[in-house]
Amino acid sequence: MPDRYSQIVNAPVVSTVARQVGLPRPVDLDRYQPDGPVIAGPVLSGAAPGARLERPLKSLLDDIGAERAGAEGKAKALVFDASGIADSTELVELQRFFYPAVPRLRSSGRVVVLGTTPALAGSARAHAAQRALEGFVRSLAKEIGGKGATAQLVYVEPGAEDQLDSTLRFLLSPRSAYVDGQVIRIGKAVATAPAIDWDRPLAGRTALVTGASRGIGAAIAATLARDGAELVGLDVPQAESDLWAVVESLAGETLPLDITAADAPERIASHFAGGVDIVVHNAGVTRDRTIAKMPEDRWAQLMEINLSAEERINDALLESNRLSANGRIVCVSSMSGIAGNSGQTNYAASKAGVIGMVESLAPELAKRQATINAVAPGFIETQMTAAMPIGPREAGRRLSSLSQGGLPVDVAETIAWFASPASTGVNGNVVRVCGQSLLGA
Repeated sequence: MPDRYSQIVNAPVVSTVARQVGLPRPVDLDRYQPDGPVIAGPVLSGAAPGARLERPLKSLLDDIGAERAGAEGKAKALVFDASGIADSTELVELQRFFYPAVPRLRSSGRVVVLGTTPALAGSARAHAAQRALEGFVRSLAKEIGGKGATAQLVYVEPGAEDQLDSTLRFLLSPRSAYVDGQVIRIGKAVATAPAIDWDRPLAGRTALVTGASRGIGAAIAATLARDGAELVGLDVPQAESDLWAVVESLAGETLPLDITAADAPERIASHFAGGVDIVVHNAGVTRDRTIAKMPEDRWAQLMEINLSAEERINDALLESNRLSANGRIVCVSSMSGIAGNSGQTNYAASKAGVIGMVESLAPELAKRQATINAVAPGFIETQMTAAMPIGPREAGRRLSSLSQGGLPVDVAETIAWFASPASTGVNGNVVRVCGQSLLGA
């Protein structure tokens, strides 16, 4: 649902004036619809000399029944394989492909550039050339954001060419509507992925979602259930009635529990005596105040909920071997944990700590044939953001390449991609769901 500003600025007559004075005019983004194709429109692909991902890319496009763009006409997606670029002089291949192609991109289009993990590119010059792709993609995302289009860079480790499917399906589809200007790293599979029903990729898998009673947590629960997961929703006992209202319609279970309680990790591990496939750490709070006015109890309570309790729950699940093979831990961080925010030293520290937890646990989980990743939401339209003063609220919405806030389902769709059993080569990533916010890295 467009916000009031978007409705006004795109109205007849007003839109002409807005365009003349340079006001942002947000596009109504395409989002996932049941039974819709992965991508509704032609795909134009290309490759630099020496590219090594053409075969898996062609296979993926064939599998999803993608229409191929011709020499002329509009395209819904542009996909360029830059994995073979091994010297800065070869970066001109980006200009040669995108110069004629970008004007053909449709509204809510997709751009995906495929590269080789720079540190594994084979030489110092190749490393530099592959790292250059990040600046290109982030800048291109800002150039095309006005039409609701997005651009992403996917680094593929040598030997991980067979791990593209789930990531490309997500990035090319409307599910990634509010993911923009991101760098995603794909490595070798940590486990053998089972055969996937792409309509219900989580069928037969058990998912725990904390903070599931409202907002983003409720959207995560609904999206995972839609994709076939057997859901367990957790929230504090005070929210039990709201939690039940969310979970009952999804044929799931409720687990009313304060995650900061001393016995909470043990109780969660005991609840999943048969194992859990997906753990989504979504529960979190804000306790905003500048550090000069921050009493210790205010700091400590937030840190317990947002970070320390998650660490203890992970420890309990791993020590008791409750996380299943090819299991997933997905954490909800925040843009504040990347860019910082005045009055949120405690919150930003906790969310940066979540990123650190992902970085540190990824190698250990890979040994256990599991993965851990995080999303970092930007401005998402929730009850909390609706209550913000109009100035900060409008700044949060407009200061992004897409010039609008995201929806809770945008965070949920990204988590569902991480949670897929096919995403077994996606480990240790932190992906911003922020419409390429102009704040932060």
